[in-house]
Amino acid sequence: MSTRTSAAEILDAVLDGGSFVSWDRPPLDVSPGPAYAADLAKARARSGVDESVLTGTGSIDGRPVAVVACEFAFLAGSIGVAAAERIVTAIERATVENLPLIASPTSGGTRMQEGTLAFVQMVKIAGAVTTHKNAGLPYLVYLRNPTTGGVFASWGSLAHVTFAEPGALIGFLGPRVYQALYDKPFPDGVQTAENLYHHGVIDGVVPLDSLRHLLVRALRVVSGDTDAPAELEPAPTDIPEHSAWHSVEASRREDRPGVRELLEHAATEQVPLSGTGQGESDSTILLSLCRFRGISCVVFGNDRSSHSVTATMGPGALREARRGMRLAEELGIALVLVIDTFGAALSKEAEEGGLAPEIARCISDLVTVDTPTVSVLLGQGTGGGALALLPADRTLCAQNAWLAPLPPEGASAIVHRDTSHAPDMAEAQGIRSVDLLRDGIVDAIVPEHPDAAEEPVDFSLRVATAIARELQGIASVEDRVASRLEKYRRLGVREYRD
Repeated sequence: MSTRTSAAEILDAVLDGGSFVSWDRPPLDVSPGPAYAADLAKARARSGVDESVLTGTGSIDGRPVAVVACEFAFLAGSIGVAAAERIVTAIERATVENLPLIASPTSGGTRMQEGTLAFVQMVKIAGAVTTHKNAGLPYLVYLRNPTTGGVFASWGSLAHVTFAEPGALIGFLGPRVYQALYDKPFPDGVQTAENLYHHGVIDGVVPLDSLRHLLVRALRVVSGDTDAPAELEPAPTDIPEHSAWHSVEASRREDRPGVRELLEHAATEQVPLSGTGQGESDSTILLSLCRFRGISCVVFGNDRSSHSVTATMGPGALREARRGMRLAEELGIALVLVIDTFGAALSKEAEEGGLAPEIARCISDLVTVDTPTVSVLLGQGTGGGALALLPADRTLCAQNAWLAPLPPEGASAIVHRDTSHAPDMAEAQGIRSVDLLRDGIVDAIVPEHPDAAEEPVDFSLRVATAIARELQGIASVEDRVASRLEKYRRLGVREYRD
């Protein structure tokens, strides 16, 4: 990418016209020597700004926000003591004024003219960002070409949601430095926005002319806006009886709607996310910000369109689920988990990647996450992969969905040493929606008329309504973690005690 977007262009592209108000004061005097003072003077003349970063406030679609934008034309956007002080002052003001923070770095990293003192400034910037996030305030980042070094390794990588401009050079060690240190060029295609998106390091690659529209949607969700409560019909109680094997077969129909259709037909303000942010991305799941009936939430779910017996959720998918949990908790919005899985991966890579410990951590995090949670059994619910996403304040189950320790064929193989008894095992294990409701494992059933595959749009809208109904019902719960733990503490035991 040869062209570089200026800080002024970023502000013009995303903010409402005429809304920007600068927070910048004259830069801190760092007592530069003669050579550095000359560099600073040239940088000011060349760039038209007084430092490598601009800060201030403005509005996006009428919503007040704080903004921090680097200017690469000023000494390659490098961060020294004065720039860091300006950034931290702006972040702290945004926190005090309860404003979402939009940051757009582009930088070669630490300002070499100031050496180690500049280098350690990244710590205080990261600390200010963390304090801002701990206050429950959104932090969104748009990485520009290039973003490298300490900037990428600190405040450029701490956002709730991170996007980058197409073709941007993004990486820890700049290619010029790599060439000088190792006397060979950095491998092509690695330090690009597109490659980092593919590997789950950032959430997306977005052209500048689409950024404002994306930020409008994202801010509406992450700021936890709530519409007036919708009038929602009560949960249905008249669910027809079918065999367990009927449910198994219905759940395996290729045309059955899944989480992708749920988001497409029934969610608004959707902002797809990608990966763990730590170099992992799993194609068998979806992670998204969205709203159901005016309620903001993070959605994580198994994507049946890319799921198969040989392509199942691995440890990276569960780490991505845990990212979704942290994101919902930090932003103070609801978490919705959609279960539709053959089960967790059975492979050498999954075992060595820590699959079982990730299932355990997922369950542990989910039962103690301090935000409203709803889980939805949408189709197949097999094994530890399903259990990892199940614990919630409220659990919904589609009429033909089911939950079992193993696929019925697997249970039959263990008990009968064949698979021909799978229908009998499904019936005996109580895996149907009506069995799960009876046993207190799920709280309500979403009907199918008569099969979700035959009414994908209406079914998806029905599921969304059920999710919104449950979220409305638990919105005022004071100690949700204690309530959730007690729910599972009593599960199965009460029948024997009573």
